[in-house]
Amino acid sequence: MCGIVGYIGNREAYPIILNGLKRLEYRGYDSAGIALYDGTNIQMCKTKGKVSDLESKVTSDISTAGKLGIGHTRWATHGIPNDVNSHPHYSMSGDLVIIHNGIIENYASIKKELIKRGYIFKSETDTEVLVNLIEDIKIKEKVKLGKAVQIALNQVIGAYAIAVFDRNKPDEIVVAKLGSPLAIGIGEDEFFVASDATPFIEFTNNAIYLEDEEMAIIRLGREVRVRKIKGDQLVDPYVQELQLNLEQIEKGGYEHFMLKEIYEQPTVIKDTYRGRLLADQGIIKLGGLEDYIQKFVNANRIIIVACGTSWHAGLVAEYIFEDWLRIPVEVEYASEFRYRNPIITDKDVVIAISQSGETADTLAAIKLAKQQGAFVYGVCNVVGSTISRETHSGTYTHAGPEIGVASTKAFTTQITVLTMIALKLAKVKGTISKSNYMMHLRELELIPSCVEEALRSDEKIKAIAEVFKDASNFLYLGRGYNFPVALEGALKLKEISYIHAEGYPAAEMKHGPIALIDDQMPVVVIAVNSNHYEKVVSNIEEIKARQGKIIAVVTEGDTSVKELADYIMEVPKTSENLSPLVTTIPLQLLSYHIAVMLGRNVDQPRNLAKSVTVE
Repeated sequence: MCGIVGYIGNREAYPIILNGLKRLEYRGYDSAGIALYDGTNIQMCKTKGKVSDLESKVTSDISTAGKLGIGHTRWATHGIPNDVNSHPHYSMSGDLVIIHNGIIENYASIKKELIKRGYIFKSETDTEVLVNLIEDIKIKEKVKLGKAVQIALNQVIGAYAIAVFDRNKPDEIVVAKLGSPLAIGIGEDEFFVASDATPFIEFTNNAIYLEDEEMAIIRLGREVRVRKIKGDQLVDPYVQELQLNLEQIEKGGYEHFMLKEIYEQPTVIKDTYRGRLLADQGIIKLGGLEDYIQKFVNANRIIIVACGTSWHAGLVAEYIFEDWLRIPVEVEYASEFRYRNPIITDKDVVIAISQSGETADTLAAIKLAKQQGAFVYGVCNVVGSTISRETHSGTYTHAGPEIGVASTKAFTTQITVLTMIALKLAKVKGTISKSNYMMHLRELELIPSCVEEALRSDEKIKAIAEVFKDASNFLYLGRGYNFPVALEGALKLKEISYIHAEGYPAAEMKHGPIALIDDQMPVVVIAVNSNHYEKVVSNIEEIKARQGKIIAVVTEGDTSVKELADYIMEVPKTSENLSPLVTTIPLQLLSYHIAVMLGRNVDQPRNLAKSVTVE
């Protein structure tokens, strides 16, 4: 949530900041702003709406000169989305300018004290309170900006990623982080600041990712100085080489990032198991797992914590782990986990799943689990992300940048990683037969071609979308391994089309949802070959008896469901354990096409953010 971009160097800052903000639009936002400094004058422009609205306003309202600049896309927390509440914010004197991602929880009490000292506030934001606190400390304590930022951050409670500059120091930006991501790009006598590396990838592939409770003073002509906010200890920063290229964050000819990412799934699934899955040799190699196999094998239980789509991937993993590994698994919403005083012991393994590696609730769950002695294993996509650093070990998914807010390839690559983990552990533990193990290795290796085949039904699915685009509600039903896929299919439709949809275990239909069935209710049923096939057919019969409209996902060559369903979406045959990797594809395409037909902003759905970095 929110996006931060900053630049200081020898180039004009405006095009870098503006382009960076466009690349961070996927994070979700409702307003945008920019501040530019030419060494004499600060030019600021802010607006409710999109970065394109900001661009139009900048053209008519301000000069774009300046080699120092900061920009921001805001997802409203304190104060409604409007021009005044948008970032950046000035201090009362106009000397300091700040952008901020996060929430200052004790801002109200600080604001009262500052008002007593004569400060006047123009916005409703916690951010304006923070910049005035920094200014108050700077004046009162007679300290430089960096020290004032440090003292102020020791007085606030909450989460933040900030970038702040002083008009009296045109060669310096001060940044700090707690709970929200912040990267510093290191160029040739130029520096970049951003919520992730996408805004500066064409300028440098060297970056420092700040750890929590770290701040940095970025000054031209000097190395970046990083120190602890508490204790003032200097830190030797790790400069990471980015494994990212410009082509990965462009649309590549597709109308939307989401469609591109749906079609990338055959490639990224292969990338995820490349070098790890050696089916012919019967080997799975996962570097992050090798030294910790006994932690899993001897665990009393496995707890999976995640949010949203990652939670659905965790539900699929619950079936896989319990089936093959014979260890009890609990799947928890990370957002609820720490608030119910969970029972965690040093005999538990916690798997934290997050695409971004920055999900605030998942990070909080990790910290709680570690405090109580559990071994914590991460599954995430973004190299160098906070979750990858906070967990004891883990595995990257190698999905590449996922820009569309609605996750697609994150889901399938997470399941791919979790499947490999389960297979490797089950082999070590002896809870899977050699023949079953080898069969699933070979089948997993073939999944990319199965996904490619499923994608060939795109035009048929588009025709189905045309029929149902005006429906007000959808039901999604699945059993066993495909119950989580039903949940994920319903979530995709809700996220990008704004049509109400619910996912249910098919057997639960008779326990309430069947009351909703009539000739206006489309019901998406995942009815591929499985141990539950006959029961799913019975569920379809019950829907037909009540005039429900059935859209069925079926295995190629199916005849029984084909006779009952109004519309079918075929997928290639694969084992039931791996079927979610294939059955989710037509549901992604159905949601996408319905949303496009309704004129929705597919890549940036309203009110949503790609990375939820605040509670």
